Amino acid sequence: MNSPNLETNLYLVGFMGTGKTTIGRAVAYRLKYQLLDSDHEIELQEDRTVADIFADKGEGYFRELENKFIDEGHGKTKCVVACGGGLVVQPGMLDKLQKRGVVVCLHASLKTILKRTSANRNRPLLHVDDPMKRLRNLYAEREPIYRRAGAVILTDNRPTSDIISHVLRVYRREVSERER
Repeated sequence: MNSPNLETNLYLVGFMGTGKTTIGRAVAYRLKYQLLDSDHEIELQEDRTVADIFADKGEGYFRELENKFIDEGHGKTKCVVACGGGLVVQPGMLDKLQKRGVVVCLHASLKTILKRTSANRNRPLLHVDDPMKRLRNLYAEREPIYRRAGAVILTDNRPTSDIISHVLRVYRREVSERER
């Protein structure tokens, strides 16, 4: 059996705080790929934070920047892209990502997500009086799309090394299936 062509991009999607950037960094290192965090790349391009973009131009403008990043902001091969939590929920975006590469969804409980994100001031969607209520509402809207994204890997209460190994197994399997 031939080994799969491991040049296909990997897109890590899922809710904020599920570990997309942390896991993506380790997976990219193991694959010898470039890691790109969509939020970070947009911040560099705009020379301001996501929170500032939301405050100045609104969420719609930010979603346009995400779309442009997926269309034009990264290479067609050998990239691990840690996607912002809302990127994949845009109409047509999941299909676009699935055509460009392998999509893996990272998942964590809302309690874990709140714990992981509560100290981060760069989460404009959580700058509200009741962040847990906001998380529940956002997650309820986004969950159906996350579930359609492909493999869903749980990240709470698991050693990082296990999550990385699981993502790599899924990636290799998906690349092999794409080549058939």
